[in-house]
Amino acid sequence: MKRIAVLTSGGDAPGMNAAIRAVTRSAIYNKAEVYGVFQGYEGLMDGAFQRLEPRDVGGIIHRGGTILRTARSERFRTDEGLADAVASLERHSIDGLVVIGGDGSFKGAYELHKLGVPVVGVPGTIDNDVAGTDETIGYDTALNTALEAVKKLRDTASSHDRLFIVEVMGREAGFLALNVAVASGAEFVVVPERRFDVGFLCDRLHQSRKAGKQHSLIVVAEGAMSAVELKDRLKDTGGYDARVTVLGYIQRGGSPTSFDTILASRMGAFAVDRLMEGESGIMVGTVCHEMVAAPLSRSWEGRKPLNPELIELVDRLSI
Repeated sequence: MKRIAVLTSGGDAPGMNAAIRAVTRSAIYNKAEVYGVFQGYEGLMDGAFQRLEPRDVGGIIHRGGTILRTARSERFRTDEGLADAVASLERHSIDGLVVIGGDGSFKGAYELHKLGVPVVGVPGTIDNDVAGTDETIGYDTALNTALEAVKKLRDTASSHDRLFIVEVMGREAGFLALNVAVASGAEFVVVPERRFDVGFLCDRLHQSRKAGKQHSLIVVAEGAMSAVELKDRLKDTGGYDARVTVLGYIQRGGSPTSFDTILASRMGAFAVDRLMEGESGIMVGTVCHEMVAAPLSRSWEGRKPLNPELIELVDRLSI
Protein backbone atom coordinates (compact mmCIF):
# COMPACT_ATOMS: atom_id res chain seq x y z
CA MET A 1 0.00 0.00 0.00
CA LYS A 2 2.10 2.86 -1.36
CA ARG A 3 -0.56 5.43 -2.28
CA ILE A 4 -3.87 6.09 -0.51
CA ALA A 5 -6.59 8.48 -1.66
CA VAL A 6 -9.28 10.04 0.51
CA LEU A 7 -12.54 11.76 -0.43
CA THR A 8 -15.65 13.12 1.26
CA SER A 9 -19.04 12.46 -0.29
CA GLY A 10 -22.68 13.37 0.29
CA GLY A 11 -23.70 15.92 2.91
CA ASP A 12 -20.93 17.58 4.89
CA ALA A 13 -20.64 16.88 8.61
CA PRO A 14 -18.57 18.54 11.36
CA GLY A 15 -15.50 16.39 11.98
CA MET A 16 -14.85 15.40 8.38
CA ASN A 17 -11.71 17.55 8.37
CA ALA A 18 -10.45 15.79 11.49
CA ALA A 19 -10.97 12.47 9.68
CA ILE A 20 -9.09 13.75 6.60
CA ARG A 21 -6.24 14.83 8.86
CA ALA A 22 -6.13 11.45 10.59
CA VAL A 23 -6.15 9.52 7.31
CA THR A 24 -3.39 11.70 5.88
CA ARG A 25 -1.04 11.58 8.82
CA SER A 26 -1.66 7.91 9.63
CA ALA A 27 -0.90 6.92 6.04
CA ILE A 28 2.27 9.03 5.95
CA TYR A 29 3.28 7.56 9.30
CA ASN A 30 3.01 4.16 7.57
CA LYS A 31 5.28 5.37 4.71
CA ALA A 32 2.45 5.80 2.18
CA GLU A 33 1.70 8.82 0.00
CA VAL A 34 -1.71 10.44 0.37
CA TYR A 35 -3.86 12.12 -2.26
CA GLY A 36 -6.96 14.15 -1.53
CA VAL A 37 -9.78 13.90 -4.06
CA PHE A 38 -11.81 17.09 -4.44
CA GLN A 39 -15.60 17.19 -4.94
CA GLY A 40 -16.28 13.58 -3.96
CA TYR A 41 -17.03 11.05 -6.68
CA GLU A 42 -17.30 13.83 -9.26
CA GLY A 43 -13.68 14.72 -8.62
CA LEU A 44 -12.72 11.05 -8.59
CA MET A 45 -14.04 10.62 -12.13
CA ASP A 46 -12.47 13.89 -13.30
CA GLY A 47 -9.07 13.20 -11.74
CA ALA A 48 -9.17 16.08 -9.21
CA PHE A 49 -6.32 14.69 -7.09
CA GLN A 50 -3.86 16.62 -4.96
CA ARG A 51 -1.06 15.20 -2.89
CA LEU A 52 -1.40 15.91 0.83
CA GLU A 53 1.50 16.37 3.23
CA PRO A 54 1.30 16.62 7.02
CA ARG A 55 1.38 20.44 6.92
CA ASP A 56 -1.45 20.53 4.37
CA VAL A 57 -3.82 19.20 7.02
CA GLY A 58 -2.41 21.27 9.87
CA GLY A 59 -4.94 23.52 11.61
CA ILE A 60 -8.01 21.86 10.12
CA ILE A 61 -8.93 19.57 13.02
CA HIS A 62 -11.42 22.05 14.49
CA ARG A 63 -12.79 23.39 11.20
CA GLY A 64 -16.31 22.52 10.09
CA GLY A 65 -17.21 21.35 6.61
CA THR A 66 -14.59 19.58 4.49
CA ILE A 67 -11.47 21.04 2.89
CA LEU A 68 -11.86 18.48 0.08
CA ARG A 69 -15.38 19.74 -0.55
CA THR A 70 -18.16 17.35 -1.47
CA ALA A 71 -20.81 16.72 -4.08
CA ARG A 72 -23.58 14.34 -4.97
CA SER A 73 -23.05 12.61 -8.32
CA GLU A 74 -25.59 11.01 -10.64
CA ARG A 75 -22.89 10.34 -13.23
CA PHE A 76 -21.04 8.08 -10.81
CA ARG A 77 -24.09 5.79 -10.66
CA THR A 78 -23.63 4.83 -14.33
CA ASP A 79 -21.35 2.12 -15.70
CA GLU A 80 -19.44 4.79 -17.60
CA GLY A 81 -18.95 6.85 -14.46
CA LEU A 82 -17.65 3.87 -12.50
CA ALA A 83 -15.25 3.02 -15.32
CA ASP A 84 -13.97 6.61 -15.35
CA ALA A 85 -13.43 6.49 -11.57
CA VAL A 86 -11.45 3.23 -11.73
CA ALA A 87 -9.37 4.52 -14.63
CA SER A 88 -8.63 7.71 -12.71
CA LEU A 89 -7.44 5.73 -9.70
CA GLU A 90 -5.24 3.61 -11.93
CA ARG A 91 -3.72 6.67 -13.64
CA HIS A 92 -2.70 8.02 -10.25
CA SER A 93 -1.42 4.59 -9.08
CA ILE A 94 -3.75 4.61 -6.06
CA ASP A 95 -3.55 1.40 -4.03
CA GLY A 96 -6.41 2.11 -1.61
CA LEU A 97 -9.28 4.56 -1.10
CA VAL A 98 -10.93 5.95 2.04
CA VAL A 99 -14.48 7.24 1.55
CA ILE A 100 -15.93 9.51 4.26
CA GLY A 101 -19.72 9.81 4.06
CA GLY A 102 -23.06 8.15 4.72
CA ASP A 103 -24.73 4.99 3.46
CA GLY A 104 -25.30 6.47 0.00
CA SER A 105 -21.58 7.17 -0.30
CA PHE A 106 -20.86 3.65 0.93
CA LYS A 107 -23.00 2.17 -1.85
CA GLY A 108 -20.70 3.90 -4.31
CA ALA A 109 -17.65 2.63 -2.42
CA TYR A 110 -19.05 -0.89 -2.58
CA GLU A 111 -19.35 -0.69 -6.37
CA LEU A 112 -15.67 0.28 -6.55
CA HIS A 113 -14.82 -2.61 -4.21
CA LYS A 114 -16.60 -5.05 -6.54
CA LEU A 115 -14.42 -3.74 -9.39
CA GLY A 116 -11.27 -4.54 -7.44
CA VAL A 117 -10.53 -1.20 -5.76
CA PRO A 118 -9.43 -1.61 -2.11
CA VAL A 119 -11.77 0.71 -0.23
CA VAL A 120 -12.74 1.42 3.39
CA GLY A 121 -15.63 3.62 4.49
CA VAL A 122 -15.67 6.11 7.37
CA PRO A 123 -19.22 7.03 8.50
CA GLY A 124 -19.77 10.79 8.45
CA THR A 125 -23.34 12.11 8.62
CA ILE A 126 -25.25 14.23 11.12
CA ASP A 127 -28.26 11.89 10.84
CA ASN A 128 -26.44 9.07 12.71
CA ASP A 129 -28.40 6.60 10.59
CA VAL A 130 -25.55 4.32 9.50
CA ALA A 131 -25.98 0.79 10.82
CA GLY A 132 -22.80 -0.86 12.06
CA THR A 133 -21.65 1.98 14.29
CA ASP A 134 -23.09 3.55 17.44
CA GLU A 135 -22.13 7.06 16.34
CA THR A 136 -21.31 8.77 13.08
CA ILE A 137 -19.00 11.74 12.63
CA GLY A 138 -20.91 15.02 12.94
CA TYR A 139 -23.92 13.74 14.86
CA ASP A 140 -22.84 14.97 18.28
CA THR A 141 -22.05 18.44 16.94
CA ALA A 142 -25.38 18.72 15.13
CA LEU A 143 -27.18 17.56 18.26
CA ASN A 144 -25.56 20.25 20.37
CA THR A 145 -26.13 22.92 17.71
CA ALA A 146 -29.84 22.07 17.56
CA LEU A 147 -30.07 21.93 21.34
CA GLU A 148 -28.59 25.40 21.74
CA ALA A 149 -31.17 26.79 19.32
CA VAL A 150 -34.04 25.03 21.09
CA LYS A 151 -32.94 26.35 24.48
CA LYS A 152 -33.13 29.89 23.11
CA LEU A 153 -36.61 29.20 21.75
CA ARG A 154 -37.66 28.00 25.20
CA ASP A 155 -36.96 31.50 26.55
CA THR A 156 -39.27 33.24 24.11
CA ALA A 157 -41.89 30.49 24.34
CA SER A 158 -42.21 30.97 28.09
CA SER A 159 -42.45 34.73 27.64
CA HIS A 160 -45.44 34.49 25.29
CA ASP A 161 -47.29 31.30 26.37
CA ARG A 162 -46.44 29.69 23.05
CA LEU A 163 -46.18 26.26 21.53
CA PHE A 164 -43.02 25.95 19.46
CA ILE A 165 -42.82 23.28 16.76
CA VAL A 166 -39.15 22.82 15.90
CA GLU A 167 -38.08 20.90 12.79
CA VAL A 168 -34.65 19.28 12.83
CA MET A 169 -32.83 17.29 10.18
CA GLY A 170 -33.26 13.54 9.74
CA ARG A 171 -34.58 12.35 6.38
CA GLU A 172 -35.32 8.76 7.36
CA ALA A 173 -34.08 8.64 10.94
CA GLY A 174 -35.18 10.33 14.14
CA PHE A 175 -31.94 10.22 16.13
CA LEU A 176 -31.44 13.99 16.13
CA ALA A 177 -35.08 14.73 16.91
CA LEU A 178 -35.34 12.19 19.72
CA ASN A 179 -32.16 13.21 21.50
CA VAL A 180 -32.89 16.93 21.12
CA ALA A 181 -36.33 16.25 22.59
CA VAL A 182 -34.91 14.45 25.63
CA ALA A 183 -32.13 16.99 26.22
CA SER A 184 -34.45 20.00 25.85
CA GLY A 185 -37.34 18.62 27.90
CA ALA A 186 -39.74 18.65 24.95
CA GLU A 187 -43.32 17.59 25.54
CA PHE A 188 -43.53 15.55 22.34
CA VAL A 189 -41.34 14.20 19.55
CA VAL A 190 -42.34 13.16 16.03
CA VAL A 191 -39.98 10.72 14.29
CA PRO A 192 -40.24 8.55 11.15
CA GLU A 193 -39.84 5.35 13.18
CA ARG A 194 -42.92 5.92 15.33
CA ARG A 195 -46.57 6.16 14.30
CA PHE A 196 -47.92 9.66 14.78
CA ASP A 197 -51.35 10.17 16.38
CA VAL A 198 -52.53 13.78 16.05
CA GLY A 199 -55.42 13.16 18.44
CA PHE A 200 -53.09 11.93 21.15
CA LEU A 201 -50.88 14.98 20.68
CA CYS A 202 -53.86 17.35 21.00
CA ASP A 203 -54.88 15.58 24.22
CA ARG A 204 -51.32 15.92 25.52
CA LEU A 205 -51.33 19.67 24.83
CA HIS A 206 -54.63 20.06 26.71
CA GLN A 207 -53.18 18.13 29.65
CA SER A 208 -50.11 20.37 29.65
CA ARG A 209 -52.27 23.49 29.70
CA LYS A 210 -54.43 22.18 32.54
CA ALA A 211 -51.29 21.24 34.47
CA GLY A 212 -50.24 24.89 34.40
CA LYS A 213 -47.54 24.73 31.74
CA GLN A 214 -47.03 28.18 30.25
CA HIS A 215 -45.41 26.87 27.08
CA SER A 216 -44.82 23.61 25.19
CA LEU A 217 -42.29 22.26 22.73
CA ILE A 218 -42.62 19.70 19.96
CA VAL A 219 -39.54 18.45 18.10
CA VAL A 220 -40.19 16.92 14.67
CA ALA A 221 -37.77 15.14 12.32
CA GLU A 222 -37.99 16.39 8.74
CA GLY A 223 -38.41 12.83 7.49
CA ALA A 224 -41.61 12.37 9.48
CA MET A 225 -43.27 15.57 8.27
CA SER A 226 -42.52 19.26 8.05
CA ALA A 227 -43.14 21.52 11.02
CA VAL A 228 -45.58 23.54 8.90
CA GLU A 229 -47.55 20.41 8.04
CA LEU A 230 -47.69 19.44 11.71
CA LYS A 231 -48.97 22.88 12.67
CA ASP A 232 -51.66 22.63 9.99
CA ARG A 233 -52.77 19.24 11.32
CA LEU A 234 -52.94 20.55 14.88
CA LYS A 235 -56.37 22.16 14.71
CA ASP A 236 -56.49 22.27 18.51
CA THR A 237 -53.36 23.33 20.40
CA GLY A 238 -54.93 23.46 23.81
CA GLY A 239 -54.91 27.24 23.84
CA TYR A 240 -51.25 27.71 22.99
CA ASP A 241 -50.24 30.18 20.30
CA ALA A 242 -48.32 27.93 17.87
CA ARG A 243 -45.12 28.98 16.11
CA VAL A 244 -42.89 27.07 13.68
CA THR A 245 -39.08 27.07 13.54
CA VAL A 246 -37.06 25.14 10.94
CA LEU A 247 -33.39 24.86 11.97
CA GLY A 248 -32.22 23.67 8.54
CA TYR A 249 -28.60 23.65 7.42
CA ILE A 250 -27.30 25.46 10.49
CA GLN A 251 -27.11 21.98 12.03
CA ARG A 252 -24.38 20.96 9.58
CA GLY A 253 -22.02 23.84 10.22
CA GLY A 254 -19.65 24.91 12.95
CA SER A 255 -16.61 23.49 14.64
CA PRO A 256 -16.93 19.85 15.71
CA THR A 257 -17.34 19.04 19.38
CA SER A 258 -14.50 17.32 21.19
CA PHE A 259 -16.46 14.07 20.90
CA ASP A 260 -16.68 14.33 17.11
CA THR A 261 -13.06 15.43 16.78
CA ILE A 262 -11.83 12.42 18.74
CA LEU A 263 -14.25 10.04 16.99
CA ALA A 264 -13.16 11.26 13.55
CA SER A 265 -9.48 10.97 14.46
CA ARG A 266 -9.93 7.40 15.70
CA MET A 267 -11.97 6.35 12.68
CA GLY A 268 -9.61 7.92 10.15
CA ALA A 269 -6.56 6.23 11.65
CA PHE A 270 -8.39 2.90 11.99
CA ALA A 271 -9.47 3.04 8.34
CA VAL A 272 -5.84 3.38 7.25
CA ASP A 273 -4.85 0.47 9.50
CA ARG A 274 -7.50 -1.72 7.84
CA LEU A 275 -6.27 -0.79 4.35
CA MET A 276 -2.69 -1.51 5.37
CA GLU A 277 -3.83 -4.95 6.57
CA GLY A 278 -5.26 -5.66 3.13
CA GLU A 279 -8.93 -5.33 4.01
CA SER A 280 -11.51 -3.89 1.62
CA GLY A 281 -15.25 -3.51 1.22
CA ILE A 282 -15.66 -2.59 4.88
CA MET A 283 -16.66 0.40 6.98
CA VAL A 284 -15.18 1.32 10.34
CA GLY A 285 -17.22 2.29 13.36
CA THR A 286 -17.54 2.18 17.12
CA VAL A 287 -19.61 -0.22 19.20
CA CYS A 288 -19.59 0.34 22.96
CA HIS A 289 -16.68 2.76 22.42
CA GLU A 290 -14.54 0.08 20.76
CA MET A 291 -13.33 0.37 17.17
CA VAL A 292 -14.92 -2.23 14.89
CA ALA A 293 -15.18 -3.05 11.19
CA ALA A 294 -18.25 -4.28 9.32
CA PRO A 295 -19.14 -4.95 5.67
CA LEU A 296 -20.11 -1.81 3.77
CA SER A 297 -23.45 -3.42 2.96
CA ARG A 298 -24.31 -3.43 6.67
CA SER A 299 -24.83 0.34 6.47
CA TRP A 300 -27.88 0.09 4.21
CA GLU A 301 -29.12 -3.48 4.69
CA GLY A 302 -29.77 -3.12 8.43
CA ARG A 303 -32.00 -0.40 9.91
CA LYS A 304 -30.46 1.24 12.94
CA PRO A 305 -33.11 1.37 15.70
CA LEU A 306 -33.91 4.26 17.99
CA ASN A 307 -33.46 3.71 21.70
CA PRO A 308 -36.94 2.74 23.00
CA GLU A 309 -35.95 3.89 26.49
CA LEU A 310 -35.53 7.46 25.22
CA ILE A 311 -38.87 7.39 23.40
CA GLU A 312 -40.60 6.31 26.62
CA LEU A 313 -38.62 8.90 28.55
CA VAL A 314 -40.01 11.79 26.49
CA ASP A 315 -43.55 10.65 27.32
CA ARG A 316 -42.83 10.06 31.00
CA LEU A 317 -41.05 13.34 31.70
CA SER A 318 -43.45 15.57 29.78
CA ILE A 319 -46.19 15.58 32.45
